[in-house]
Amino acid sequence: MASPAFEEIAETFEFLDDWEDRYRHVIELGRAMPALAEAFRVPATKVDGCTSQVWLMPRIEGQGAGARFYFDGDSDAMIVRGLIAVLNALYSGLSLPEVLKVDAAAELARIGLNEHLSAQRSNGVRAMVERIRLLASEALAQ
Repeated sequence: MASPAFEEIAETFEFLDDWEDRYRHVIELGRAMPALAEAFRVPATKVDGCTSQVWLMPRIEGQGAGARFYFDGDSDAMIVRGLIAVLNALYSGLSLPEVLKVDAAAELARIGLNEHLSAQRSNGVRAMVERIRLLASEALAQ
């Protein structure tokens, strides 16, 4: 259950022959993301468990189960900004219950991302996914 934006990334990955090209594409996705305003780079939005500095700022549109989940994010590392962009494509626009149903590990494995990240980067991605799930569940509980 991935968003159309994530499906587009998956299709692009199919056309890229090697991992260096895919890695560059992830970095380009990160470069294309707008920077997170300094006002949102605070301890409350910082993701623990990442080697790089990572901030995720949720935007919930609507209320209850029909509310849509979006987030803005940023990092001090270009590849991590790209990983944030990939996660943004995976989750943004989904309803809160859909966010909680996404099997991020399976979706990232589908594009081979899990095989090509260092252990530290994989831990960071897991930490970001956990934060996204927490933000969605908190919003759903309100």
